[in-house]
Amino acid sequence: MTDNTQQLVVAISSRALFDLEASHRIFTAKGLEAYSRYQIEHENDLLAPGVAFPLVNKLLRLNEDAPTRRVEVILLSHNSADTGLRIFNSIQHYGLDITRAAFTNGAAPWRYVEPFSADLFLSAEAADVVRALDAGRAAAAIVPARAEDGGREQLRIAFDGDAVLFSDEAERVYQRQGLAAFSESERNKAREPLSGGPFKNFLAALQHIQRQYPPDGAPIRTALVTARSAPAHERVIRTLRAWNIRIDEALFLGGLPKGAFLKTFGADIFFDDQKGHVEAAAGYVTSGHVPHGITNLK
Repeated sequence: MTDNTQQLVVAISSRALFDLEASHRIFTAKGLEAYSRYQIEHENDLLAPGVAFPLVNKLLRLNEDAPTRRVEVILLSHNSADTGLRIFNSIQHYGLDITRAAFTNGAAPWRYVEPFSADLFLSAEAADVVRALDAGRAAAAIVPARAEDGGREQLRIAFDGDAVLFSDEAERVYQRQGLAAFSESERNKAREPLSGGPFKNFLAALQHIQRQYPPDGAPIRTALVTARSAPAHERVIRTLRAWNIRIDEALFLGGLPKGAFLKTFGADIFFDDQKGHVEAAAGYVTSGHVPHGITNLK
């Protein structure tokens, strides 16, 4: 969230916003020329919503009752402007208020995350996500799944803790020394706040919007859904308190599978650093892999 606009800026790839898998298979099998020809021939055929479409729709709805625009969604695409015409036609058909875009004609679109001042980058291309994270931006690779809208007006976003909201400093202890050492370390450091992870600033930007509403009337609800359990809970709670960031729900699951809990919460999207957790959760809610921290160095 930039200081001069106070807008939440979300950059999204065309393959996350719309279902482009059929045309992507043409690109993979037959190359760029066949792909370009296909897109131009079908530029008046509407694209079906992609896995992140319901999320984007809810993000843009946050502007409806606002005196100034709270959220801007920007399209970042590997397409050229020519082949991207089909994408903009679909944006206009669905009434999405998306006016800014970068069509890079095969070059890496993540490079425009920073000049657009994006607080979050969502993409179907894992390599682009890694580079955006390396540049210090919150980013996630959307796991392919059927696009669903839970039917709630409220935007609900869930986060894993270590290596997502927080740094991976505690996770490194767990990976290298095991659960007993992790629990002992977290007990000893309970009053020592964790460093921020790649999604700390994005959570703070959501909190900025939430504070414009009474606590029981905010259009955004957040949740921490973590494998931690007592006694490792205290450091997390004190860290959020030190950051002056409120999280609406905190689920300390002690290693239980997260999917059913995320469905009960009604998450529009869930972010986790462990790919196995993300793939399991994707059977319940839209999920994004955050390839950051020690678990992604293996």
